[in-house]
Amino acid sequence: MRKLNQVFLFAILLLVCFVLGFTWRDVQSGQAPSLHAVNLLFGVKADAKASPQDVFKQTYNRILTQYTEKVKAKELKYAGMEGLMASLGDPHTMFLAPVEAKEFSEQTRANFFGIGARLQADPAGAQVATVFQDGPAFAAGLRAGNIITSVNGVSVSGKDINDIVDTIKGKEGTVVNLGVIQADKPRPVTLAIRRAKIIAPTVDQKYLADSQMGYLSVSQFSEPTAKQFDDALATLEQHTLKGLVIDLRGNPGGLLSTAQDMLSRFVEDKVVVRMKFRNGDEEVAKTYSGSKHDFEYPIAILINQDSASAAEIFSGCLRDYGKATLIGEHSYGKASVQNVFPLIDEASAKITIAKYFLPEKEFIGRKVDADGVFISGGLDPAIKVSLDLDHAITIGDPKTDNQLARAIAYLRDKA
Repeated sequence: MRKLNQVFLFAILLLVCFVLGFTWRDVQSGQAPSLHAVNLLFGVKADAKASPQDVFKQTYNRILTQYTEKVKAKELKYAGMEGLMASLGDPHTMFLAPVEAKEFSEQTRANFFGIGARLQADPAGAQVATVFQDGPAFAAGLRAGNIITSVNGVSVSGKDINDIVDTIKGKEGTVVNLGVIQADKPRPVTLAIRRAKIIAPTVDQKYLADSQMGYLSVSQFSEPTAKQFDDALATLEQHTLKGLVIDLRGNPGGLLSTAQDMLSRFVEDKVVVRMKFRNGDEEVAKTYSGSKHDFEYPIAILINQDSASAAEIFSGCLRDYGKATLIGEHSYGKASVQNVFPLIDEASAKITIAKYFLPEKEFIGRKVDADGVFISGGLDPAIKVSLDLDHAITIGDPKTDNQLARAIAYLRDKA
């Protein structure tokens, strides 16, 4: 009997050693022992009912603790989120890491704390593309064409333009010192600029005296765009107008609510879009009452392949309600609605939640071939005109901008 007990105890000890051998690596890494390994030992099949969340979490932990090189947990998490979104094959559904989420939010609101200028890359640092006339940069003497070579005494030559912009931005009321090269100065100057809340202009206007036409360029549909549109239109209508050109070329869209607001200047209580959701539900967005403006002149809208989203909604509605004529090239064809969902640590997920249809129930969703080449979709302009790229073009100048010139000719015939 004693010998039988010894054999039994030896068997138990052997079993414990086997189990420890299969789980010791997990214990060393700070994880709970893997039941999967033990199951394999005894020929037990893995639980087929494990949730996708459990599988993802287990894989994440394996890579984090056992990959041959050390991995940063945050970068691994972000990569997983990006892959999750990319697997849907929808270019408009995406994960936004905290930096990208902040930039997207600023673009949507069109306001931030900075100096009031748009910059572009330059070998010497950053070239000033635009200076907002009511911003602190303009008041300090910064002008378009200037080259910023240093920020707070530190050279920015060769640095990424986004890094330079981030350095120049800062808390409201603080001062940033820019080393600037100006064409009319024999040597670089230092401009001390006090940062302020900047509302970026999204609407530009110009009165074309030769043709007595108004020209409004809308770069995106952000929170302040509707008011900026009203202000620009009021300025133009101080002149005699025979027509109005609204330029939406290159406009990537923005907020549906802003397009809805702006369309209320043209039509009241009319369908803007019909949004259809995965469960079959439909939601209708309409224009508001009480904001209608009397346009006593014909209107043309310029579009191209980079006109998308809210820009297409605005253009398509005015076409469907007979308020404007579309001129240029077909638009992009983004017929989906996204919501931005905030995540922990200030990241965001931008997810497509519905498809939209224009007032005439038209679906303008983009279709491409296997190589990504455009097949169909978007808005088809009534007057098709390709931009003449055989010579230098200044967008907004009818002398070189042949699409604008064609729009002016059309409006002149309608007036």
